[in-house]
Amino acid sequence: MPILTTPKQRLGTATALAICLTPLPLLAQEQSAEQPQSTVQEQPAEQAQAETQEQPAEQENQAASQDQEQQEQQEQQEQQEQQEQQEQQEQQEEISAAPPIPLVPGEPTWDSFHGQLNAQKYSPLDQINADNVGELEKVWEIHTGDVSDGSGELPATVWSATPVFANDTLYVGTPFYRLLALNPATGEEKWSYDTQSSLEALTQPVLKNRGVAYWQADDPVEGEPCQKIVYMGTMDAQLFALDADSGELCEGFADNGVLNVNQWNDTNDKWPLSLLQPPTVVGDRLILGWAGMDWAYQQAPPGTVFSINARTGEREWEFQALSDEVREQSGTANVWTHMSADEELGLVYLPVSSPSPNFWGGNRTEEVPLATSTTALDIETGEVVWSRQWVHHDIWDYDINAAPTLMDITVDGEEIPALIQATKMGFLFVVNRETGEDVWPIEERPVPGGDGNVEGEVYAPTQPFPTKPAPLLDQSEKPEVWALADAVSFGECSALWEDLDYRGMYTPPTTEGAGTLGYPITAGGVQWGGVAFDPESQTAIVNTSHIVQTLKLYGREAYDSANRASGNESGFASQEGAPYGILLEVALNRFGMPCWEPPFGELVALDMTTGDVKWRRPVGASQQYGFFMPDSWGSPTIGGPAVTAGNIVFIGASMDAKVRAYSLETGDELWSDQVEAPSVSNPAVYEYEGRQYVAFVAGGNTILKEEVGDHIAVYALPE
Repeated sequence: MPILTTPKQRLGTATALAICLTPLPLLAQEQSAEQPQSTVQEQPAEQAQAETQEQPAEQENQAASQDQEQQEQQEQQEQQEQQEQQEQQEQQEEISAAPPIPLVPGEPTWDSFHGQLNAQKYSPLDQINADNVGELEKVWEIHTGDVSDGSGELPATVWSATPVFANDTLYVGTPFYRLLALNPATGEEKWSYDTQSSLEALTQPVLKNRGVAYWQADDPVEGEPCQKIVYMGTMDAQLFALDADSGELCEGFADNGVLNVNQWNDTNDKWPLSLLQPPTVVGDRLILGWAGMDWAYQQAPPGTVFSINARTGEREWEFQALSDEVREQSGTANVWTHMSADEELGLVYLPVSSPSPNFWGGNRTEEVPLATSTTALDIETGEVVWSRQWVHHDIWDYDINAAPTLMDITVDGEEIPALIQATKMGFLFVVNRETGEDVWPIEERPVPGGDGNVEGEVYAPTQPFPTKPAPLLDQSEKPEVWALADAVSFGECSALWEDLDYRGMYTPPTTEGAGTLGYPITAGGVQWGGVAFDPESQTAIVNTSHIVQTLKLYGREAYDSANRASGNESGFASQEGAPYGILLEVALNRFGMPCWEPPFGELVALDMTTGDVKWRRPVGASQQYGFFMPDSWGSPTIGGPAVTAGNIVFIGASMDAKVRAYSLETGDELWSDQVEAPSVSNPAVYEYEGRQYVAFVAGGNTILKEEVGDHIAVYALPE
């Protein structure tokens, strides 16, 4: 499929660099050759000679003076050009002399949402390993008090924060928008800060927080405040910058330590630009996306990404995924999850979501090539270097919802700088992270068209399909009806399956029957936890949910008269302004049992030298009415894994509110413990004073089940 590139990328990195470093005198010569010659009118030779002889002496002096002045200007220009050339050469030598920035940090690092900027979620620590992980014990735990089940005045809380270890401190944000700085060995509070944010569900059906970001100066000035800063955003679009040592606001950042990001919300201002995901910190920049309100409007704020100066809060550049025309009539295509970056290449990688409205595209029938894509930007300028669109004309809300994981892999003897992009569809796309080109072929294949009952809609004739790794789910046919769920509901599941349209992956939404079967739609495949990667064995680890959903479009009149109950990521949604509202539900029988066969979730290991599966196994246990189901059924999952040099995969994510350790080599479960609520966050792995720790936030998510919590549990080996 075509790859969007800038002219610089089409020329190639080396060629572009050569052009940038062309000596200025050479360019000056070209400019000089283009300057127009002065013109003289033709006249008889005798007349011209006479006029010349009669020219006064002072005119000759004036001409000589002009010649001297021009010569002096030319000499000054040449000196300036030589000076600029010398400066460029010095800059080039400085760049050449600078040590390369490794993709995998040389020291154990867990100072960002995915552990490191490469999003590998990998730790080189091996104190805890496959032989001793069964001895792990809980060494400290705390309850923050910042929790709501939604039964009172406050909305329910969803807590997906990855703890960040930096500055010998564990930092974490809460769904009440408080920031905690904790002793990493004991959990004792060093300081806390309350943003006093309004606890209202402005853009989400719940209160939500995914944690904090950390930055520090290359050479911190002793005694100066805010040489190390922790950032946290709020649902009402305020970004707070706090001194990492004291918890005091950084007065030099934005407006006395608080940046109002909503000041830039200037198109289709339907909601605040909610800062639920912490910024991605790259050098002295904060790369900032934001979250909005899914499924609500045809016209919505367009998906702008901002580059912010980490010290001052000043906006340096911005990126727009939509053209000006599409921005006016549509919206979103935002980046609401974390991003990854390769500092050596100077690229930041954006997982871009779908345009609005999510399930009807009659208002955006032209191509929108940067939507539902992985897009690589120049960190310095925000310009697009390359982009790959993973869903054409997205009408399924297939947001690219996880930061691509960057990795160096060996394929057929060739060392490849790669990235792997996980998706809701259960597809894993692998491309060269420098160019966006396929590592293994990605094929454009025909997909089903519409049934003619949806007004104004158009359909992409093909969609990209990866050949390796193979899809994590088999979407070629309808999933089999689960005989047990069908029997206890007296054939309810079979009847539903008969009434649902499914002609393979990308079957479009419809108004007919019970609607379209989606396997998966928004809840399945891979969620924002993303892919973990062990660089030593070149093994990727990913958890995937197997969930069937049903999607039906309702004409505006039918929608307005429907009984429109809704929940967290399910139920009715208006798509106001579009001719259709929607009903999106999980395909359950009357007793709440899934109508499709288990397993409902798996953990998968992939050999990234071949793209083949090394092992796969059900992960977690489903829970219903307080009972745990058999382990072989697995569980849907939210949150992702971490992997260590001790050949261990740590993960929470499952309905049963357990945290677990699996063998990287075999997939065997080696350890587990019960926590307060599903740990729907990525674990954090860190070392403090010579001891290795694993930290889980157990906050729950009402998409999995109603149980929520305010629990942080940290584990280590016995001393």
